[in-house]
Order: sequence, then structure tokens, then C-alpha cells
Amino acid sequence: MASKGKESKPDSQPPEAIITCKGLSATAAHHPTDKKLFENLSGAGKVIGVLTSGGDAQGMNAAVRAVVRMGLYVGAKMYFVYEGYQGMVDGGNNIVEVAWEGVSSILQVGGTVIGSARCQAFRTREGRLQAAYNLIQKGITNLCVIGGDGSLTGANLFREEWSGLLEELAKTGKIEKEAVKKYAYLNIVGMVGSIDNDFCGTDMTIGTDSALHRIIEVVDAIMTTAQSHQRTFVLEVMGRHCGYLALVSALACGADWVFIPEYPPEKDWEKLLCVKLSENRANKKRLNIIIVAEGAIDNNNKPISSERVKDLVVKQLGYDTRVTILGHVQRGGTPSAFDRILASRMGVDAVLALLEATPDTPACVVSLSGNQSVRLPLMECVHMTQKVQKAMDESQFDEAVKLRGRSFENNLHTYKLLSQKKPDSELPKSNFNVAVMNVGAPAAGMNAAVRSAVRMGITEGHKMFAVNNGFEGFSKGQIKEISWGGVGGWTGQGGSILGTKRTLPAKYLERIAEQMRIHNINALLVIGGFEAYLGLLELSAAREKYEEFCVPMVMVPATVSNNVPGSDFSIGADTALNTITDTCDRIKQSASGTKRRVFIIETMGGYCGYLASMGGLSAGADIAYIFEEKFDIRELQANVEHLTEKMKTSIQRGLVLRNENCNENYTTDFIYQLYSEEGKGVFDCRKNVLGHMQQGGAPSPFDRNFGTKISAKAMLWLSEKLKESYRKGKVFANTDDTVCLLGMRTRKLLFQPVTELKSQTDFEHRIPKEQWWLKLRPLMKILAKYKISYDVSDSGQLEHVPGCKIGQIETQTA
Repeated sequence: MASKGKESKPDSQPPEAIITCKGLSATAAHHPTDKKLFENLSGAGKVIGVLTSGGDAQGMNAAVRAVVRMGLYVGAKMYFVYEGYQGMVDGGNNIVEVAWEGVSSILQVGGTVIGSARCQAFRTREGRLQAAYNLIQKGITNLCVIGGDGSLTGANLFREEWSGLLEELAKTGKIEKEAVKKYAYLNIVGMVGSIDNDFCGTDMTIGTDSALHRIIEVVDAIMTTAQSHQRTFVLEVMGRHCGYLALVSALACGADWVFIPEYPPEKDWEKLLCVKLSENRANKKRLNIIIVAEGAIDNNNKPISSERVKDLVVKQLGYDTRVTILGHVQRGGTPSAFDRILASRMGVDAVLALLEATPDTPACVVSLSGNQSVRLPLMECVHMTQKVQKAMDESQFDEAVKLRGRSFENNLHTYKLLSQKKPDSELPKSNFNVAVMNVGAPAAGMNAAVRSAVRMGITEGHKMFAVNNGFEGFSKGQIKEISWGGVGGWTGQGGSILGTKRTLPAKYLERIAEQMRIHNINALLVIGGFEAYLGLLELSAAREKYEEFCVPMVMVPATVSNNVPGSDFSIGADTALNTITDTCDRIKQSASGTKRRVFIIETMGGYCGYLASMGGLSAGADIAYIFEEKFDIRELQANVEHLTEKMKTSIQRGLVLRNENCNENYTTDFIYQLYSEEGKGVFDCRKNVLGHMQQGGAPSPFDRNFGTKISAKAMLWLSEKLKESYRKGKVFANTDDTVCLLGMRTRKLLFQPVTELKSQTDFEHRIPKEQWWLKLRPLMKILAKYKISYDVSDSGQLEHVPGCKIGQIETQTA
């Protein structure tokens, strides 16, 4: 890693083409002329500075690494600006040119290796004048700023003042007049690094997912001790102005109560809280978890502290109550797989944005919408973020929740529905019976999905039934009614409590129909992987013969392989990805003493290369072999040569991932033996098959939250379809649109008839014909220094923040 104050000669040009990308889809090995390819964008002559500012967040280093390597890859000069804006003002050894190897081994490190500091001097024009002078000395006219809204607002002001600052420097004789023309404009691209997820315009900020990991790890640990002693725990989490961490962690652990700034509790909340805790104890629940955001307030804008909540519980109920303040634990630790991938994608796109920028391009922020990277005008995002705080200050809390965005609103709505059971007298009576089951291999997050479905179904007035052991258990009558309390504490448990099997329903159709008749099942929710999808296709086809199957059915995708057509994400895949990333981190660390070692790691996924590809991107792998991207012996040889060259540098280790079914002949053993033989005398090899550890473990916050929300939405859809299909005292639904898969597609959750998905499915290899993540594969190769093609047709369009009026911003910033 480049040390502060020491310049290292950058290896700015990537090596000659060693391999070419075999394509961004499973078939194409070339790029049609209408595609925009990034190799047509040159960074020659550009000088880019990267800095981190404000509070640190896990994943900032991954962003720094991606920006530096992408910049060097396209031929730009890259500089670290140490200590944020303070380093820019101080100059000297704080602004240092960086080489490719200068960002090695930082991907898995939390915080920011280039430092971050609050800077009062930069708030003054004199400070910004000095910063401009220091940048000009290095020729830097492009800045990539990783920080929160304050840091990004400061960057935009700097950009707006740039030409005036240069003219002032020229007048005082500090720079030549030619320099004013040469460095006439400054381009700014921002990435939001903040664990609070308090920035409007992006679904997730860098660091948020990792902070949730820290919180959930603590909650899971506390639950075991709390259960032992029948204790109540009050947990205080970060979020002075934004309750996202508190809300999502409450959703992910099934907390009894949550206090957040955007949604103050009702006036008599003290009484309601005590009633709820008492009811839980009466129902034999041995622990209570209350989560408080540090900025939580009541209706009068007065703070609600964790100590105040504790004192209330002790005084009113006499419960043994403890407070745990997580504090800076939430900022620490290694970044999660999600944050590493997010930061890497944003870092690459930030450089592309700088390459495409013109003097008229407004400062932009690289954001995440669904699974897509988008660019938004920086000041639109800042304006919307400030509007949230203004709404809260004026006690317009409903407006504040709305301004936070659809995702925040959905989280809050789902939490309210699932956390508090209404009295039976207040529940509607639908007279419908709904069955929930798991099918296929177990996946972390399945239990959270079942809990959500059961509680949402009860809230809707249905009688809920749980089916044990998949379709096989269904045929044997392993089905029973399940209550609200029957799914208590399920969110944090891995595997499948209901039991799950891969067996398909075809050979049990008659017996399953009989069980549906006996229990009068009016709707079916199936949570599972590819077998669940096949199972629904078989039940749909059997409707002609068995009227019992003429009921609404919906599937929620849950599989570590992420190979279900109709959905970009599956419950369980994120947990598996984190397991792979953590294991790769440990394996790489084991090579720190031995050096010159290459690890071959086999991942799960069947024929789907999602885990290998995304695991490779998050762990900093050199290559990942997958079924969708064909490879031959020449490519294997080229990869060995690439690693041989790498061993001549200071980065003397290699990481190779292989999807279990990527090639029937090029097995893990074959690749291990080939690398061992060809690398003899240069590096030695080790292999590791990760196996079923990828299916185990406690679900990640993402999988808990995703499973909870998607399952709740599926149950609401079933309620709707039940009402539509209820005729003459019975449910009858036999159209294609009553057997659906609910999946995440780009930016939306969509219900898609399973029969329509058949044309999008490769049934032989059990994968979708088109997979969105294949477009990200070149990123891993670019960051590993392979010369390849990369289709950037999707990037480059500057979008606008929904609900933001440009005129308002111009008025406020004028």
C-alpha cells in the first residue's frame, strides 16, 4: 500500500491483452457496434484525485481501490488526498500519486486507509483557495469524493467557485495565467459513504449493510443471554437524524418496539409499550428487545433516550432491564460482501462519469436504484435530504417518512404490521385457509419469510397452515395450523424450521389434492428455489385434472444459487456470498506469511455462476470460472501467465474461484493440478471446496429484510386474488395469472405468471437464459488488471431524483 508522503511511480498502463472477455452474456464473444464500450473512453491526460471525508464507513476502501484501479486502467494519473479536505488544504505530502499496487490488500479493511477529517478551514474561501492551489500543483482537475451530504455539498461549492479561485490565484501571482486556461474547470463525482443511509437518491449508501451486520451480530448474541434470564434489553444504535439502522435491524430481529426520529410514538406510548411487553411475557416470551435510534424523539420533538426507556420498564413493570449502546462498533469491522460490491461498482462508474464529463456537466452522485447503478445530480439529492430534516423539524413526520423514499416507507409499514398483533376482535374474518411451505434446499432467510407470511396472513384475517417437509410432507398430511406466536423468534434462525425437500409434486398429485381438500386450503405460498418453481409449474398443469389446485398460488425465491428465473435476487444468496467472502479473506490472510501462493476455491451454485462471480468481485479474486462464460485450455494457460506476472510484483498471492459445474472436464482438481504444474518454481497452489457451509449460518440482515418484505407482499397479493376468485361460496382460480412468482426485477418487485417464465428458462441447466449480473463480470477482471471489453451502454444517463423540482434547487442554491 502506498504510504503517506512517499510517491511511488504508478504503473498506469494495464498489460497487453492477455485474454479477451468471452462476452457479457452467455453467448456473445463480441460487441455489436451500437454498444458503448469503455475502451473508447480514454483517461490519457486526465488527473484524478480521490478523497474520503466526514464519518468513516466500511466499504470506503473498496471504493478507493476501484476508483484508483479504474483510473489507472484507462490511462489517467491517480492521486490520494489524505485526511479528506484537511489534506487538500494542507497540501504537501497529503496529496500523493498512487500506483496499482498502492491499493492492494485494502478491499477487506474497514474504515478508510487514506484518512478522513472534519475541516473547518475548507468552509472558508481562504481554505478553498489554498486547496485549489494545492490541486493545481499536481494538475488535478477531477475529484472523486466519498462522504456524506456535507462533504458532497462542500465539493459542489468548490466546483462552482473553481474558476474564480483560479483567477484570484493568478492575480496574486501564485499561478501563471496560462494555468487558469489549462485547468479551467473542475469535475466532481460523489459516492455516498455513510452508515446511516440518510442520503436521498440512493437505496443504500456505502457502509449501511456492514453496520447492520454489526448490529444484528450483537442482537443475536444478546438474545441468548436475555432468554436465559428473562431480561429486557434496550439497544441504542446510531442514527442521529435517520432511523434506517434502527428500523431495519428491528425488522431483521423481530424487535418488540423501535423508536426512530421520523416516526415518533403515539402520545400514550409509555402505556402501550408496557402493555405490549406484559402481553409478550404472558404469552411465555422470555425476552424483550427494544431498539432506540440515538436521535429518537417524541411528538413534541423531545428526545427519547435508551435510559429513559429502561427507567420506564423498570419502574412500571419491574423487569430486569439492561441497556446496550453499540456506538462506534457499528462503524468498525470488515465490510460486508454487499458493501464491497456496491463500492466497487460505484467506484468504476465514478471514473466513467469523470471521463465523460464536460465543463457543463453538473456535479453528480453515483447511486444505487434496485440493482442498477445510476447517476443523479448531486444538489438534487442534497436538497431532498435537507427537506427530510426540515419536515422533521416542523413535526411533519408523515412527510418525512415519504421523503425518505419508498424503501424506508415499506420497511416502516411492514414493521408495524408484523410487530403488533391486533386483538382477535379487531381482526377481519376472511374464512380463507392459506398454506405456507418450503421447497428445495435450505436457504438462510427462509424462516424470516415464513414468519412474515404467517403474521401478515393472520393480520389479513386468514387461518394459516404450515406444511412440513415440502411436497412430500404435504402428501403425507404433515400440515397444521400455525399461530402468531408460533413463529416468534424465527427471523434470526438459519436453515428451514418447517423442513424442506427437493421432491417435486408430480408423483404425489392425488394425495396433495386430497390434503388440500381435507384442510380446505384456499391458497398456497411456496418459499424455495428452482424446485419450487418447477413444482408450481406442475401444480398449474394439473389444474385440469384436480380442481383442488384451482386456487391462487405464489412463489417467493429462496436459494443460495440465485438461479430462479424472474428474480434478480433470491433469499439466502446474500448470506452465502458473505460466507464465501469471509472464507476468502481468511484464506488470503493465511498466505501473508508464505507469499507466492495461489488458492483455487470451489463454490456452490449448480450451473449458475452468481456466487462465484459476485464472490470473486467482493473478495478481490483474479479470475472466476463459470458455466455461463465458456473457457478453454488457452484461457487457463493465459490466467497462469497472468498470475506469474503478478508474482513479480509486491502482491504475491492469487485467488481463483470456480463454480462447481462450470465445466465437466476442467474440474477443481484439474485446475489445481494445471496451476501447480505450470506455476512450478513461481508459486504453489492450495485448493478449498467450500461445500454446504454456504447454506448454513444465521441469515444476513439483507436476507432477513428481503425475506420479510417480499413474503409480506406475496401474502397481500394472495389476499387480493382470494377476494377476486371467491364465487358462490368457494374459491376458483384457474387462469395463468393466479400462479405467480414474485421477484425483484431491476428496480421493482413484480408478480409474473410461472407459465410465462418458461420461455426465459434453461431447464436443462436450471438457470435463467438472461442474468443481470453477467454485466458485472468484467469489473472483477478490470480490477485484477485484465485487458478486456466492458459494455457501459447502461451508464452515462443523468437521471433526476423523484419529486425534486430543479427550479427549487436553483432558487435555494443561488
